[in-house]
Amino acid sequence: KKKGEVTMKEQFINEIQRKMLPYLNNEQLVKLKNILIESVQGLTICDDGNGQQLEELDAVKVFIGAKRIEGCSEKTLNYYQSTIEAMLFNIGKAAQQITTDDLRCYLIDYQTQRCSSKVTIDNIRRILSSFFSWLEDEDYIVKSPVRRIHKVKTAKVVKDTYTDEAMEIMRDGCGNIRDLAIIDLLSSSGMRIGEMVTLNREDINFNERECVVMGKGNKERLVYFDARTKIHLQNYLGSRTDTNPALFVSLNIPCDRLTIGGVEKRLRELGRKLGIPKVHPHKFRRTLATTAIDKGMPIEQVQQLLGHQKIDTTMHYAMVKQQNVKLAHRKYVG
Repeated sequence: KKKGEVTMKEQFINEIQRKMLPYLNNEQLVKLKNILIESVQGLTICDDGNGQQLEELDAVKVFIGAKRIEGCSEKTLNYYQSTIEAMLFNIGKAAQQITTDDLRCYLIDYQTQRCSSKVTIDNIRRILSSFFSWLEDEDYIVKSPVRRIHKVKTAKVVKDTYTDEAMEIMRDGCGNIRDLAIIDLLSSSGMRIGEMVTLNREDINFNERECVVMGKGNKERLVYFDARTKIHLQNYLGSRTDTNPALFVSLNIPCDRLTIGGVEKRLRELGRKLGIPKVHPHKFRRTLATTAIDKGMPIEQVQQLLGHQKIDTTMHYAMVKQQNVKLAHRKYVG
């Protein structure tokens, strides 16, 4: 028997099993598979090369559509689609034919050729796991080939936060009241940069010092800011002469809404000017979370403050400062 023939026979059997999934239990499926293996002995099964490929492309589109309904952003959907299509192209098989070994080899080759980090490889594994699990749930395949590919162990990297001194240097070094208001809002609210740039003036409740942001998955979340931020925001908005409803706009006419890239660029320039390394928006969020945990804020409240869906994400911030563990040891152990 040729190697290709065996593959096509296996695919033929799997396809029949898939279609019978709604009607048979596991024991009956095993019996059916044994009967089919016996029945196709001596037969040659060929593929015309057209139908399966068309079905495969449709499967990716339907999967992306399902994730869109779940509330994934377009940026996430594009990442999902490009990752899955790259895998299918490189392996050169339809999803029904792909094995665990195919995926292992693909991930190894990907990491070797691109010198990718373990985090990147695990991200790809998670996306492929989501795709094949969906195919399994939709009775497209009998069993996901990613099941036996375990999570990639990654080193826990301690990421930097801003010191109190760095925060004050940045505030003093701002060349305009807009940048000062941006730094204050990011540092006191812990909101994501993507959430901040979509805010409008009318979204800010100055009396309660709070605002509603649209987080990941189009989920609304209430965030809070301090008195200093309130004053600087009011000063900035009071100085503006444009009619743009956006909370933050460019300094030059026509005063367009600030973009994520625009804020990131401005903060990098400010960091270089003041000699503060790695100044970027997310670092303000990480600093707020770390400070809150160090001061005893319950992890569940920090999770709600940051808008994390899973508490595991929030727990990363709880491991930043070793000094906090040392003080706790002295207090509780001696």
